Amino acid sequence: MCRHLAYLGPPKSLRELLIDPPHALFRQSWEPRRQAHGVVNADGFGVGWFAAGDPEPARYRQAGPIWADPSFPDVARVTRSGAVLAAVRDATVGAATGTEAAAPYRAEGWLFSHNGAVAGYPHSVAKLAETVPAADLLALEARTDAAFVWTLIHTRFRDGAPMAEAVATAIADITALTEARLNLLLTDGKEIVASVAGDSLSVLVHPESVTVASEPHDDSPDWHDVPAGVHTWNPEGTI
Repeated sequence: MCRHLAYLGPPKSLRELLIDPPHALFRQSWEPRRQAHGVVNADGFGVGWFAAGDPEPARYRQAGPIWADPSFPDVARVTRSGAVLAAVRDATVGAATGTEAAAPYRAEGWLFSHNGAVAGYPHSVAKLAETVPAADLLALEARTDAAFVWTLIHTRFRDGAPMAEAVATAIADITALTEARLNLLLTDGKEIVASVAGDSLSVLVHPESVTVASEPHDDSPDWHDVPAGVHTWNPEGTI
């Protein structure tokens, strides 16, 4: 169910991050190495990035597979950023399709991606939906479990919870109601918040940079598996 990546560090082109590595997210769209659920991630893709001096991230998203977009390699070649979140999608059966369903989602300067699925959505989380303001539910970017999870987290963050706490409590409340795989990635361009719940996640920490991804994009021995739970990194390492 999807592959995703978040990067913070010195500016790199999107091509350097997402296409050029031997097992980059681009290749993971048709040949993931560690994906336990699903085989091909061809139901859309998206990239979000921060430009210097602008707190609102830009996004490039499409409803089709990343390899079928003839414009993306050129966009990726000339677009550079030191804060990126990208995802390729394997849609849950019955979930919405279309560009609006592709991660990353965004709100208040944050980018969000969900690798996983919420069993029985939306009926299984109806009680949780009652805790979300009606205006936020009506404004869901897409009819997907990922969009709902992001709205649930974002409303808690907006009410004053730190982002890592908002993520942890949302995961706990969802899994108390139904089975769910909730590997989440979030960034505000300064830090990465991630959760491991039901699928793989790896981290690569170099001086002044950190990359967190569903699976390593190369065979470097510096990649490490991330244990279950909620974690936060900045370019200097783990917070």
